This record gives sequence, C-alpha cells and structure tokens, in this order.
Amino acid sequence: MSACCSGSVGGSGLHAVGAATSGAVRGREAMVLVLGGTFAMGDHHGDGDPGDGETPVHEVELPDLLVDPATVTNADFAAFVDATGHLTDAEDLGVGAVFHLAVDPGSPHVRHRLADAPWWVAVDGADWRHPEGPDSSVETRGSHPVVHVSWRDATAYAAWAGKRLPTEAEWEHAARGGLAGARYPWGDERTPKGRWRCNIFQGDFPHTNTFDDGWLTTAPATAYAPNGHGLFNTVGNVWEWCADWFDPTYYARSPRVAPTGPDTGTHRVMRGGSYLCHDSYCRRYRVAARTGNTPDSASANLGFRCVADV
Repeated sequence: MSACCSGSVGGSGLHAVGAATSGAVRGREAMVLVLGGTFAMGDHHGDGDPGDGETPVHEVELPDLLVDPATVTNADFAAFVDATGHLTDAEDLGVGAVFHLAVDPGSPHVRHRLADAPWWVAVDGADWRHPEGPDSSVETRGSHPVVHVSWRDATAYAAWAGKRLPTEAEWEHAARGGLAGARYPWGDERTPKGRWRCNIFQGDFPHTNTFDDGWLTTAPATAYAPNGHGLFNTVGNVWEWCADWFDPTYYARSPRVAPTGPDTGTHRVMRGGSYLCHDSYCRRYRVAARTGNTPDSASANLGFRCVADV
C-alpha cells in the first residue's frame, strides 16, 4: 500500500487482550440500524489504483446490521483499558509512527524518518494516550477517534464491547449511506458548494497543510454531516480496520452473499482513508477505496468502528 496511508513502525509480541462479554452489547441503544439488501460493491468510476483491487464491481447481499455511528473515541477506549488493563501493541513496542508536521523535529523523542515515506517519523512513546509522543495527550481529545491501535487492539475492544469489526462488504455498504455507486458518502463531488465534507489533507502534500477543513490531524469523531444512514466520517479522519484479510484479487471470486474475505493472508483490510489523504498522492478517501496493513501495525491515523449482528 502507499506509505501515506499508515506509517507503521511495526508491532511486537504479546499484549493483554480484553475478555469478551457474555453477549451484552455496550451502547447498543446508540447504534444505527443499517438495513440489509443488495448493493454494487467496488469502484464505479475508475478512480482506484489497480493494485488495490477495487474492481470488478460486483453485487453483494447482506443482512441487517447494527453499526456504531462513529469511530471508537479516546474516551471509549479509555473505558475499555480501565476495565481490562489492555496494553496496546504500540505501548508494548514503545514507539509509534507520527506525521512529521505534528511533531517537533527537534524533540528528543524523535528517532528517525521512515525510509519509504519520510513524512512519517518514528517517535518514542507515541501511543493512543500520546498520539504525537510523550509531550502530547488525549486529555482534551476525548471525542476524537482513538489512534495508534492495531487490528489486534481493535478486535480486543470489540470483544469487550460485545461487538465485532465489520467485514469489508458490511463497511462499504454502511459507508455509502444508501447512495448507489457514488464516490463519497454524500455524492460524487468532493466539495459540494465549496464546502469540505471530510477531514483530508489540503495544500502541498506532505510539506504544507493549509487547514482548509480546520484540522492538521484528527477531527472529533462526529465532525461533519453524517451520511444517509446517520454514520459520521466514513471517509477521511482515520482509517478503519475491518475484519477481513486483504487480497487485491479477492473481488474476482467474492461470493455474493455476506462475503467475509480470504481465509488467510498477511494484511487486514483498512477502509475510509484519513486526514493524510490527498489527490496528488492518495485518493483513498472514497467509499470504494481499500488497502491493508499487518495486524500488529498501528499509526497516528488508524482507528476503527464496531458493528453488531441484529
């Protein structure tokens, strides 16, 4: 995948895993019912990188689903950690990937820039509590998406909450908000009436961010107008982990009814793009866009939302 997407410095070994609940779904009353049915999954416009495997467009049939209206926030994740003592992969490793404009290059906590994407820097102590390193905090960002969480961290939270990660097909169906074949959750135009509808990078990537949308890194999880299903920020802001293994050839053999992805793989699916997406480099802030990362990877632009069966 393009290195702008998630500048992981990799994960390490074991960490504590939150225990699954006995079936109770935490926050069920706040979840959105997304009705099932058949939709056309994939890139309808030819916008995607051929290596991502956004085609062929294919029909998928899904049942009804309960979906969290927003990504899991720092406040949500703190409750999970307080209840379980969970240690994230980034905390276990002791270093995290941070976008270079969000950290002081002279900080003693900065190790080095990542070789394949120098706009990412490895920062000691960067984790979900300290998104830009030890000098930062989520104390005033409780409503922002939790970041620096690996796929393993996300599945541990979901199990504790009595939920699960969405399949890739479930994610796209919900993210589209009922708009068949559209590029974005609100239609085909990126900035209708000149207004930004999502948190992505504006300016000269990766050197200068003009903050046209008001944010350098994450925005609150419920920023911007929701899609037609009532879901916030299904594109932009932070990447969202899905349950499936990632395979760019999967669409050619995907089953029609409730596909769950390949049986094996090395990378898990990420969807939705992030605050670092930019037309000059990465156009993955579209509902059809897809990529992947290793399950133990984490970075400052990677989070998740949960779903539950009806």
